[in-house]
Amino acid sequence: MDTPEQPQIYLITPPTIELSTFTNRLASVLDGAEIACIRLALAGGDEDTIARAADACREVAHARDVALVISNHVLLAQRLGLDGVHLDDAARSVRAARKELGADAIVGSFCGASSHDGMTAGEAGADYVAFGPVGTSTLGDGTTAEKDLFQWWSQMIEVPVVAEGGLTPELIGDLAPHTDFFGIGEEIWSQDDPLAALKGLTDAMR
Repeated sequence: MDTPEQPQIYLITPPTIELSTFTNRLASVLDGAEIACIRLALAGGDEDTIARAADACREVAHARDVALVISNHVLLAQRLGLDGVHLDDAARSVRAARKELGADAIVGSFCGASSHDGMTAGEAGADYVAFGPVGTSTLGDGTTAEKDLFQWWSQMIEVPVVAEGGLTPELIGDLAPHTDFFGIGEEIWSQDDPLAALKGLTDAMR
């Protein structure tokens, strides 16, 4: 039996960022670690603030050939030249987002701990499905996505899967054989040295 490839890192921004310092912190993480994709996951609905953050993060990401998607703002993704969108409403908006953004855009769907929502999202055209939280986190309604969900999904479903929310080295070691991506955000941005914190987490995959 082939050993699965090591999961990739899907970086999630904090809900609020101080642009003057965050872009440097983001650049240092991208320069020091292999990152598959970044999600701009800002709280609030102020489009100007979000657009400024998206522009700044896009420059950092695209200079390093890393894709940048945005949470929920389908039209902003299009307007700002981002690589796609991450939807928080399970499978409900996937089809509309795909239609709006076209075949080349990344469309991902957060499905909590529901394999049914995940399968529906995949059938609607999602490029990946995210389940979580896997640990202690306020993500979703707090229902934990258990290891057996990831085991089942990785055996039965072709659509790539992201594990996110409350990740620890123990959880990463446990889930690494069954997930394609780890969605890592608050776990590292709350630390003084996000890159060192990230390495502390990803060492658990080895």
